[in-house]
Amino acid sequence: MKVHIAAEATREEASAIAAAVAEHTGRTVEVYVGDETTPTLVREVTDESETAEAVPNDNARDAEPTEREKRLREEIDDIERGGPQKYRDRLAEQGKLFVRDRLDLWFGDDGLDFEDGRFANFDSWHPSSPDVDEEDDRLPADGLITGAGTFEGRQVHVAANDFTVKAGSIARHGVEKFLRLQERALKSGRPLLYLVDSSGGRIDQQRGFFANREGIGKFYYNHSLLSGAVPQICVLYGPCIAGAAYTPVFADFTVMVRGMSALAIASPRMVEMVTGEDIDLETLGGPDLHARHSGSADLVADDEEHARELVAQLITYLPDSADEKPPQTHGTAPAVDPEGLDSVIPAEPNKGYDMHRVIERVVDADSFFELQSQYGTEILTGFARVDGRPVGIVANQPSQRAGAIFPDSARKAAGFVWTCDAYNIPLLYLCDTPGFMAGSSVEKEGILEAGKRMIYATSQATVPKQCVVVRKAYGAGIYAMSGPAYDPEATLALPGSEIAIMGPEAAINAVYANKLDAIDDPEERAKREQELREEYREDIDVHRMASEVVIDEIVPPSDLREEIAARFALYEDVEKDRPEKKHGTIL
Repeated sequence: MKVHIAAEATREEASAIAAAVAEHTGRTVEVYVGDETTPTLVREVTDESETAEAVPNDNARDAEPTEREKRLREEIDDIERGGPQKYRDRLAEQGKLFVRDRLDLWFGDDGLDFEDGRFANFDSWHPSSPDVDEEDDRLPADGLITGAGTFEGRQVHVAANDFTVKAGSIARHGVEKFLRLQERALKSGRPLLYLVDSSGGRIDQQRGFFANREGIGKFYYNHSLLSGAVPQICVLYGPCIAGAAYTPVFADFTVMVRGMSALAIASPRMVEMVTGEDIDLETLGGPDLHARHSGSADLVADDEEHARELVAQLITYLPDSADEKPPQTHGTAPAVDPEGLDSVIPAEPNKGYDMHRVIERVVDADSFFELQSQYGTEILTGFARVDGRPVGIVANQPSQRAGAIFPDSARKAAGFVWTCDAYNIPLLYLCDTPGFMAGSSVEKEGILEAGKRMIYATSQATVPKQCVVVRKAYGAGIYAMSGPAYDPEATLALPGSEIAIMGPEAAINAVYANKLDAIDDPEERAKREQELREEYREDIDVHRMASEVVIDEIVPPSDLREEIAARFALYEDVEKDRPEKKHGTIL
């Protein structure tokens, strides 16, 4: 018979109860303590008059671990202490966490769901090995932690450098662990999170991992295979130099932490040796440089906690893989009433305003998550939600150089569009631009090459796209911003907007310059210029474009959000074919 007793009962109490019940009933007794489903002990009866001693069950809840298991746990605890204590002590001075404390921050007190390769290099560094100096030779996990964890309810693969082990450098066994992690992510279809704090390859141990077929170079081959297959998110916690710098730039999204991270192809010492330039690491490759000038930093965090918060927001817009759609939420109203949208857009085409004021009246409240906000500021890029549906926003910014498209902003937009298309995130273009910038300086910076990439990315995108002409779309700006020729699901316009080869001032100067120069009277000349402007404006007004069905609809500004939401909902499952080929040659 089965007997259930309280969870706080001791083994002696359980045994006494079993003996008493067995003697009284003459039956075999199984005793269960608390909610256990396996009996803690069994009292067997040999005949009606004699009882046997209690027989402990092998799965008893209070069974003690063996000495062998205890030794293993002690070894694991030792591994998890990280590198030499003197290096761990220095972390606080650098303002950063020990790697396993960092994992607790990201994944909770229980850390990773599981870890792979914890015993990497164990034979060469553990105190039980001969000729090991406990202080200097510790190489637990070979300086790299790999495994998987549950982050914000999502399972992700994780790699995290241990900076206490030779400055987070990586060697043969760490390389093997990293490659396995990447290969497993390809199989599982789960995102990859790289928590990078590495000085690069371990130079004094480079044989066996640098140029080998399965060496460190294959990191970037695998990054390329993973690109667009599963999201790769990289957070930098220290100076990442040379080979270590490539994982951040190969990742889909890179977060740098202010005051501790840097990214450069060579260290300041190497730069000085090669070029003679005397420069500090912050100036060479700090967060401000990569956020404003190179575009390598998508986001900059104030500290470790902020870095986690940023990634927690970012991942809500992303699917686990390219085979899935991004996660939807319940829609919320915009933060600012859409009724006021028209009032924030100046009637004068050359007057600046902040496009954020348009976005906040179109998307769900507090959902706009801007990326690369300090780079190529003439264009805004970021994720948002429209009635709970994730969308990628590409918007001209009239408050920055009139919203003209410069080389940096074109490259920024191209990369963002490419990423959105890879992960099935619909695109919303908000167009208010005089077109691509002209001049010798932008020609030197490759305006045509950068513009080509933006137009190519827009052309190749197969996700649902909508273009809204907010005020003006001049020149090739309407092409780059997914105008009618670029297979959008809708080209919408707000009242008063204009679509033209060029703006009125430039057009009049180009077409009528000689005739105007022939007018000697300044007042008569000004009057004639104004007449020509008005005539030109009538020709490029959005009503003319709607009349000729160049655009799909002129939308009352207060209704813009509803129009966009309805169209994204209808076209959610649209599939677009592109010519079969190996790949294009533009990028």
